[in-house]
Amino acid sequence: MTFPRLLSGLVLLAAFGSAAAAEEVRVATQPIPLYAPLYVAQHKGWLEEELNKARPGTTVKLSYFNAGAPINESFASGLQDIGLLGDTPALIGKSAGIDTRIIGKPSAGPKTIAVIVGVDSPITSARDLKGRKVGVPKASYTEHLLSLVLQGQGLTLKDVEQVNLTNGDIPPAIVAGSIDAGAVWEPILTKFEAQKAVRVLADGTGLKSGLLAIVAGSDFLKNRRDLARAFLRAYARGADFVKANPAEAARLVSDDVKLPPDLAEKVFAKLDFNPVLTAEDIAEFKKTEEYIRGIGLIRSSVDVDAFADRAVASEAGLK
Repeated sequence: MTFPRLLSGLVLLAAFGSAAAAEEVRVATQPIPLYAPLYVAQHKGWLEEELNKARPGTTVKLSYFNAGAPINESFASGLQDIGLLGDTPALIGKSAGIDTRIIGKPSAGPKTIAVIVGVDSPITSARDLKGRKVGVPKASYTEHLLSLVLQGQGLTLKDVEQVNLTNGDIPPAIVAGSIDAGAVWEPILTKFEAQKAVRVLADGTGLKSGLLAIVAGSDFLKNRRDLARAFLRAYARGADFVKANPAEAARLVSDDVKLPPDLAEKVFAKLDFNPVLTAEDIAEFKKTEEYIRGIGLIRSSVDVDAFADRAVASEAGLK
């Protein structure tokens, strides 16, 4: 082989190796309106724009899950860099040894979580749930809400018959009469309220803020912290757009969140999408950690102050 040909081949191999090493940020999410800014940022091109400002050539891969538990499993298998999930599964994953940090919140809103009953149900108070079948996804943040609602009436989870159902299966089970009540999160709540199939017995107002978590792998933060900052900037741009243009945002992400635009807009009105963690958020994470440790969902305590990395957002210039 001549020297020019050899040189050409080496150049091609170098180019190929560079392409093969291109950055990819893997994001675990759920197709729900609680994460609307992520989908807005994706449609607007802001995700890759911000990531490419940090590292040119970076791409994003979104993976969709129906709850936080399988997101934890995906993190445990090393398949994700960033994840959006409820406060309870985030804490459970951390306690189980998944090496993540909370870097922000995708949204919060106490009216986005609720204990519901059938629209014609005779149940009028949480006290009436004693001895009843109540559907709730195991180890979810709405299980915590259910516990708090019962506690307000002097009851505990042991006073009801818990039925482990997915969020989407709960309203149909109520309508069918196979359970008496359920604890759910959006968009299921708004969707079935609009159909006049269920009514709210109690929501998170005064009890639980509906706080969700943006987590990132510790190795990702150590080695690619600039991309974590870029992700939060893109999310914040999406959040600003939803706040300023809720109707347009609802139309834009309707397919992503599996909800008609008119209903998506109703859900948006219940939410604070600012991803920056506040002192109040940290206090709520601590309350949730204390609760799930108290009922035995976790065996090892989680130091929430160490788990939360609030500096990422401030480094990104977010307030």
